[in-house]
Amino acid sequence: MMTVRELREKATGGCPVSREEAIFLAGTELSELCRAADEVRQAVCGDTFDLCSIVNGKSGSCPEDCKFCAQSAHYKTDTKFYGLLGMGEILKAARRNRACGVRRFSIVTSGKRLTDGEIEQLCAVYRKIGEECGLSLCASHGLLSRRQFDMLRQAGVSRYHNNLETSRGYFRRICTTHSYDDKIAAIRAAQDAGFTVCSGGIIGMGESMEDRIDLALTLRELEIRSVPLNILNPVEGTPLGGSPVLDGEEAERTAAVFRFLLPRAQIRLAGGRINFRDRGRRMLRSGVNAAITGDMLTTAGITAKQDTEMIWSCGFRL
Repeated sequence: MMTVRELREKATGGCPVSREEAIFLAGTELSELCRAADEVRQAVCGDTFDLCSIVNGKSGSCPEDCKFCAQSAHYKTDTKFYGLLGMGEILKAARRNRACGVRRFSIVTSGKRLTDGEIEQLCAVYRKIGEECGLSLCASHGLLSRRQFDMLRQAGVSRYHNNLETSRGYFRRICTTHSYDDKIAAIRAAQDAGFTVCSGGIIGMGESMEDRIDLALTLRELEIRSVPLNILNPVEGTPLGGSPVLDGEEAERTAAVFRFLLPRAQIRLAGGRINFRDRGRRMLRSGVNAAITGDMLTTAGITAKQDTEMIWSCGFRL
């Protein structure tokens, strides 16, 4: 088996790290692993940092049974349920994030997919945001049809988001109302429509490190370049509501392994890091080079001001 240093050279040299090598890396000493992952990030991606934000454009009443989700109609939580937000409310959120220095903005909606009528409504909103704010636009609206993807592209959306959540083998323990293949089909349809795709997952749902590695390998196969890493934020009322919060060192180790497997990607801090005392700062030294800032869908996040200060203090350039 190669050493961490040899695998660092392999990753920076464009040679894919194998599953067996990633499992080896996951078991190595943490500080050495994170330092090597940070060196891979710097060698391949440089010191640029990508910051994006989201707005919860439609909340709750979701027919899917994802066990982590406060918006599922299958579970009783304190989450607010509401239909599609109007243009004024979404524009207000876009303007606020633009004023904070965020350059990419996404509308996220609950449910398996949107209707054509809802897509038409949102296309008008996306066009208005593009005209007024000049933001790069991302959309997250579930398992859409090719025609719906084409509508979004014509409205100025350039990236589509669809998390795989976990490995294929573990997914059936997290969701039963749609399949892993449904998600992959939607990702490929979005790519065929001309989108870049943002896709990652949630760690801390009871999965193994091997499951996380398998997720990263699937993302590599799909050529995903924006990879959000969410840490489970247990919500009372969901099946995973009693889960312990993932240890910060485990999150750092996972981020570092992802960097080795996905050296050219934006490894993106996402939901759940608010539970870490350092708000994810150490993960910025473990291969991470992007983040979702502000509030998440149903839980509080970190403000853009706080994130910007942290990013600059770690030597990155927005």
